[in-house]
Amino acid sequence: MQFIDLKRQYSRIENEIQSGFKHICESAQFIMGADVYRLEEMLAKYVGRKFCLSCSSGTDALLIPLMAWGIGKGDAVFTTPFTFVATSEVVVLAGATPVFVDIDKKTYNISPFELEKAIKKVISDGELNPKAIIPVDLFGLPADYDEIIRIAKKYNLLVLEDAAQGFGGVYKGKKACGFGEVAATSFFPAKPLGCYGDGGAVFTDDEKLFEIFKSIRIHGQGSDKYDNIRTGINGRLDTLQAIVLIEKLKIFDDELEKRNKVAKKYSELLTGKLEVPYIPDGSVSSWAQYSVLSESSQHRSELQENLKKHDIPTAIYYPIPLHLQTAYKELGYKPGDFPISEDIASRIFSLPMHPYLTDEEIEYICSKIN
Repeated sequence: MQFIDLKRQYSRIENEIQSGFKHICESAQFIMGADVYRLEEMLAKYVGRKFCLSCSSGTDALLIPLMAWGIGKGDAVFTTPFTFVATSEVVVLAGATPVFVDIDKKTYNISPFELEKAIKKVISDGELNPKAIIPVDLFGLPADYDEIIRIAKKYNLLVLEDAAQGFGGVYKGKKACGFGEVAATSFFPAKPLGCYGDGGAVFTDDEKLFEIFKSIRIHGQGSDKYDNIRTGINGRLDTLQAIVLIEKLKIFDDELEKRNKVAKKYSELLTGKLEVPYIPDGSVSSWAQYSVLSESSQHRSELQENLKKHDIPTAIYYPIPLHLQTAYKELGYKPGDFPISEDIASRIFSLPMHPYLTDEEIEYICSKIN
């Protein structure tokens, strides 16, 4: 059994992918070919935003907006410690300081209540300039954007939606990547919409900002490749990856429906055995992961070991919150600073999740959880 079965998905679109690859190889448009721009138009339309910029990874999709905004030394960027390191990594790469904020104990997304407390503290301390918020759509569930945007407006902060796992999710009728001044997503193969390598995208409705994004993506390029008007990166998406994403986007809504059926089946069978994911009214998850809570760290280890004996893979997202990782020791955080994140990290684990899990497979997995 596969944790994420990309082979089953490939068998569905194999002919289209092979035909697309053949076309690219024959045209030799490997970098920034016409299909890259075609993909960007499709993605912008799908999300409901004016502009989409494809790029080389989800990490670069987060970094490019920070560079465009000029965020750097002395600036504070608020985000969650319960996420993949890329979210805070880009803040440091930009020269700014990540300020961590604890999560909501039900959704695992950044807590708006704790966010406002953290902003007030930074303002009171007077050492950093509050500049932006990076909420994370964890496991496919969009964050609480009504409250986050209200707080951002109150304190004049920018919002960069980290929808690396959230693409395809919905919050109150609006698709993920549709929130904040800018949104970013990842097309890493394991994501709900993934390519066959690294890839990402940035979304905005601001045309002037979009033009800066385009420049940063290709080494700060101006009127031509040897006219560099700002510091940029090598952040282009390969045309071969664009082909993969175009074909996957065509079946994406069907796969989202299947993912939600899988999650519903899991929750029906596991309720009462483990704490199953909570989805607020008005939200739809894209189910990047199906993550459950055990009673304790020891209980989690026992469950994972038992599942492994039956050839059922599991994973832990994320075992060490960012504030306790070595890379951020200079920020001065310590155990106990974010108790909800730390508690969830000690008990959470994820079960196989992809659109092609059968009812029989789900029943088998759940039967091995006691």
